[in-house]
Parts: sequence; structure tokens; C-alpha cells
Amino acid sequence: MSSPRPLLFSAAAVTLAFATIPASAQAPARDQAPAAALATISADDLVRHIKVLASDEFEGRAPGSNGETKTVAYLTQEFKKLGLKPGNPDGTWVQAVPLRGQMPKPTLSYTIAGKTVALDFPEQFVAHSTSAPDQVTVDNSDLVFVGYGVQAPEFGWDDYKGMDVRGKTLLMLINDPAVPDPNNPAELDPAMFRGKAMTYYGRWTYKYEIAAKLGAKAALIIHETRPAAYPWDVVRSGGNGEQFSLMRTGNDPDAPAVPGWIQLDQAKAMLAAAGYDFDALKKQAVTKDFRPVSLKGTASFKVANTSRTIASQNVVALIEGSDPKLKDELVVYSAHWDHLGIDERLPGPRSKQIYHGALDNASGTAALLSLAKAYQALPTPPKRSILFLATTAEERGLLGAKYYASHPLYPLKKTVANINIDGINAWGKTAQIENVTSGHSSIDALLLKHAQSQGRNMANDSRPELGSFYRADQLEFARVGVPVLYTKARSGYLNKPDDYAAKVVDHYFGKDYHQVTDDVRTDWDFSGGVQDIGLLFQVGLDIAQGVTPTWNATSEFKPK
Repeated sequence: MSSPRPLLFSAAAVTLAFATIPASAQAPARDQAPAAALATISADDLVRHIKVLASDEFEGRAPGSNGETKTVAYLTQEFKKLGLKPGNPDGTWVQAVPLRGQMPKPTLSYTIAGKTVALDFPEQFVAHSTSAPDQVTVDNSDLVFVGYGVQAPEFGWDDYKGMDVRGKTLLMLINDPAVPDPNNPAELDPAMFRGKAMTYYGRWTYKYEIAAKLGAKAALIIHETRPAAYPWDVVRSGGNGEQFSLMRTGNDPDAPAVPGWIQLDQAKAMLAAAGYDFDALKKQAVTKDFRPVSLKGTASFKVANTSRTIASQNVVALIEGSDPKLKDELVVYSAHWDHLGIDERLPGPRSKQIYHGALDNASGTAALLSLAKAYQALPTPPKRSILFLATTAEERGLLGAKYYASHPLYPLKKTVANINIDGINAWGKTAQIENVTSGHSSIDALLLKHAQSQGRNMANDSRPELGSFYRADQLEFARVGVPVLYTKARSGYLNKPDDYAAKVVDHYFGKDYHQVTDDVRTDWDFSGGVQDIGLLFQVGLDIAQGVTPTWNATSEFKPK
């Protein structure tokens, strides 16, 4: 089957896109980014950094581990070598991010029609608790199937229909409601939840947030590989280790007492015990008329946490702007340095127990260093300042970025853009760059212009069902009103078969994503990654030289 062919933007679209940018925000007339600066971005540098960050010595770069200590030291050392300044106004290279780490030992049983079933952790379910007590118990909580668990007034959608779910355990489907197009039932309705694209309502974080808001005691998301975009092994490995949350007093406002996932076959068995068919309920759940379904049973959880306080760190480095009036404004480049650490319960030697996170996201962190090197090669620093932000705990819920957004080192009103990097293209050059954040801000026009200067085009996200916008650090900047850019290159590979993109992307997400096999490979081709980093450099340089991005009127993140 051919790889997805995303929508391309024509030369006419370039003119139209620039027409939407206020005249005061147009790029100052100047030559292309200096060739000498772009020439510093190399595949050799990327591989050199990735080999260090993804090595066994760095132990999977989990927050609060020896791997964090080594990662922070390495990044600080590299930024110093490049001649950057400490990014924290207090004169240090880090921003402290206080986290709570909790190693859960959960149990789950449910009773329906007088029969009690206990599920096995982590093979059949995963659950944890980010509440303050180390021992969390939920006894005999009424079980309710709530469809997709969504309240979306802009789509006229409410899965709860006024039901009081306080104290209950919610069983809910993953992703957005998959509403069929009335004109073509084989496709999804583009007017409902953006059709094939995932909205924030489809993210597991939203589902936990709405459960907490409505007073539920627990929430179990039914895992399905295709809509989740990753297999149960990813859920199992993520739920079977230490869980992280931002340090706070009291309960977590963004999750019920017990959030968790349940394996599909176990969810089907639970529903069958109550006399319901999973497929029939799922079909009902894609209609606005769906109402919550009581399973006439109860669930009980116990979570025993072993807790610790973690003084984690974002790494920050600064290139100070050269313009007296504009240097107090910033462009922020970000990439998360963390990954999943070590799971000593896995079989085999230690190297087979380490989640190396080579592409996710040693590669993005390497790109951050390459961008810093390129900016340092400019004959004069750009007018605005550039902050390089390597975040912690992205894999645990974008926590480092969330903390920065709520505790910014520089005023958010002076932060004109965030360009985030989470994984770079390791499979060769592409004919286009995919703009995951397309349609949200005037940054689109800059990306379009510079992609064409490379002989490429700009395309929409070829895998919108993955919900990439809502799964990476730029989301936290968008939420506080900072225009963002996040790109991918996973389609249109040059001189490759039509199905090449689908093969390499599907293989990565099916076999390597959040697995110990995401390691350094000898068959990588970073020629495309180098091209993409150069593109992000050029876009950021335009902004740093005076272009002020603006939100599009239709963006959900446009400040009200």
C-alpha cells in the first residue's frame, strides 16, 4: 500500500500565507541565512551526540537518575564549548524542576453479577496514583462505561449527559469519537473532531483531566493499538515503572485518584460479564445520542506507592540578542533530553534493559546543540535573544515544559515563538517538510518560504491520527499563548518506493518506539535530518531578526 500523501502547499499558497502576516511583522530584507552557519550542521555531529546520550553509560536518561546527572553535565559542557551563556538569569545553566517519583504496586479487581475477577499487573492493566498519600484505596466504586469520555461543546458533544460520576470508576475509549462522514461512511466526518486528525480530546491526559473534574475516583482507558498508535507493550513498559508528577501539596488536579489503562481483551470480558458487547457499545459511542452505561458492578483498587522527591532539571543556554530594543525578546528552541531509564525486570544483559531513546529524543537534543552551533557561527548575533531549552520529564507528561510555562525564566509576553524538536529524520531526504502545527499561526508562511528555498514544499501532517501536536513540549507553550512550530519528515522520501515512508515509520512506532530497541543504528541516513535542522534554523533566524509571529484567528490557542 502506498504511503500517505499529505496536502502540499503551492507557490500561490506562499503568497496567500504571507498576505496574512501584518506588514509590521514581515521579515526584514536580507540575504539567506549565511551559508557558513548552515554548513556547521552535520550528520557527524548528530551521530556523535546521539552515541553519547543513548549510550549504556547514560542509563536511559530517566529523571532523578544517574543518567540525568550525566545528561545535564554533558549538555552544559557542550553549550559551554560553543560559547553560549547560562540560560538562567541567576547565572546557572539549569532550571530546577521539582518532581515527585512514585513506584506503584497496584491491584485491581471488579465484581459483576456476583463474580469477582482480579486482573494481573502489568499484563492486563496498569494503574498508578499521583495523589500525595503513598497508599491509595478505592473500594467498591460503581463501574460506568462513558464512551469516549468527552465533553466538547463546540462539537455539540457530551458523553456524560448530566450523569453524576462522583466516586465512580469510568471505563472509556481511547482517541476522539470516530464519527463517520454522513456522505462517505468509510471516512471520518471532517466537521467532527477534525476527522482523521486527533484533537486534544483524544489524548489520555484529557481523559484523566475530565474524570478528575467530574469527581470520578478512577478512570480506565481501553487500549486499542490502531487508535492509540502504539501497542500494549508501550503501555505496559510505561506503566510498569516509576511514575512522575510535578511536586504539589494535596491531590493531582489533572487526574482522578487512580488513573490507568486496561488491555482490550480484558475490557471486552468486563463488558461481556455485564451483558454488553464491546463492538456494539463502541458503535453507539460515535453518536451524539450516546448515554453512559452502568455495568451494574463495582471496581476496587489499591495502589501502594514508594515515593521520593526528585530535584530534576531543565538545561538552559542563551545567545543574547544584539539589538538594544529587541534583545529582551526571545525565540525558544526546545527538545526534551529525558527517556525511560532502565527496567531491570527485563531479561538479558544490562544493555537489553536500557531504554536508550536514540531517536526519542537523543536525536532532538543533538539537533538543539547543532542549532546552537549554527547560531554561534553567525558573524553577528540575531537581534532577539535565543534560548535553548532542554526539558526534563517530557515522557512523563510534558512535565519539564509544563513547569517552564508556569514558571518562565523570561516573561512569556516577551517570548515570541517556540520551535520544538522531538525526533529527527533518520531515513533520508524528503521532498517536503510536514508541519504538525499547520494552521495555527503565521509561522507557517516562514516555514513555507524556507522549505521552497531548499527546493522542497510544505505539507500537512501525514499521520494526523497520531495527535503529534498534543504529544510534545510545544503544546505547553501554545497553551500559554506562545506561537509554536513543530515539524516532522515522514513522507515523500526521495528516490524511495511509494511505501517506504509507511514501512520505516510503522516499523519505528510498532517495534522501537518506547522500547529498548530505540538504539543507535548503522543504517541511519541523517541527510534529511540535517536539511530539516537547517530549515528550523532559517525559520528561527527570521523570527530572531524581527518577524513577530501571530496566532491565526481560527486557532484554539489564540488568546481570547
